[in-house]
Amino acid sequence: MAGFKVVSVACLKDGDIDLADLRAKADEHARDLAALMVTYPSTHGVFEPTIREICNIVHAHGGQVYMDGANLNAQVGLCRPGDYGADVCHLNLHKTFCIPHGGGGPGVGPIGVAKHLVPFLPSGANIEYRKSTIDHGVGPVAAAPWGSASILTITWMYIRMMGPAGLKRASEVAILNANYIAKRLDPYFPVLFKGKHGLVAHECIVDLRQWRSAGIEVEDVAKRLMDYGFHAPTVSWPVGGTMMIEPTESEPKHELDRFCDAMISIHAEMQAIADGKQDRQSNLLKNAPHTARQIASDKWDRPYSREEAAFPAAWTRDHKFWPAVGRIDNVYGDRNLFCSCPPVEEFEKG
Repeated sequence: MAGFKVVSVACLKDGDIDLADLRAKADEHARDLAALMVTYPSTHGVFEPTIREICNIVHAHGGQVYMDGANLNAQVGLCRPGDYGADVCHLNLHKTFCIPHGGGGPGVGPIGVAKHLVPFLPSGANIEYRKSTIDHGVGPVAAAPWGSASILTITWMYIRMMGPAGLKRASEVAILNANYIAKRLDPYFPVLFKGKHGLVAHECIVDLRQWRSAGIEVEDVAKRLMDYGFHAPTVSWPVGGTMMIEPTESEPKHELDRFCDAMISIHAEMQAIADGKQDRQSNLLKNAPHTARQIASDKWDRPYSREEAAFPAAWTRDHKFWPAVGRIDNVYGDRNLFCSCPPVEEFEKG
């Protein structure tokens, strides 16, 4: 990657970085060690208590520390990446600073560096004052030196309206929301990683792998959530067979409860399959999501009722979200791409 060799560092069972493995690999590659990329809080959803020690190990071997800023919604107003020892940290605008997360990401956001790296920052060709402050700049890396005006304006307004106290409160609520979900769901879907005090950071990973013995995969739960009116959270990443739930600060308690109630209700449906009360091949989860066309069809040969399929919770009767497409073969779609562009002849007809 960029001319470098990537060496992965092991994790402990609790999700933290294995310091012994980090030291061993830092020693082994001491002559070539350039940088460590670390996410904090970790992608496992916990604050790693050894983050400063991790940075010190890398620095002791002449390397730099690049900190992934994906999880700043657990830090803003509470702590600073520079205090851990990081040399570089990008500040994702999505989630933390009001930009939507998805569709490949907005691809914009400031990158903070320690003072000794300032001379190496890219410069803007038409920004005069930068020419005097950056000696070794590589030149511009984007056509728009200030980034995307349409995106940055939204973030700027968000920060201005929230203010220091509001941004700190947002971080606190994001952490609180994630821990609320973790506590409610843990008896049904065990939370995979927790800190030393049994808490998580801004997200939690719930484990569904134990349901494979009943023929149920995490994808089945994700699809069934659509019948309850939810787009599923991230599945099978960073751990296969799990679901990563990140509510952020924007979710009110009643919405958190609605999601938890849906997951608990799906747990009962899963238990019915495991107990043999529902068919393992044709059941509420395997056939989810259920479209309006399927429910309204004259033919219904499922071993459960239309009501169970389409209205599994009370709120679905008041405001029902109808999935437009039923279950598809995701793997087939990923491996067999096709172009949806119309032929050139179609444009000539216009």
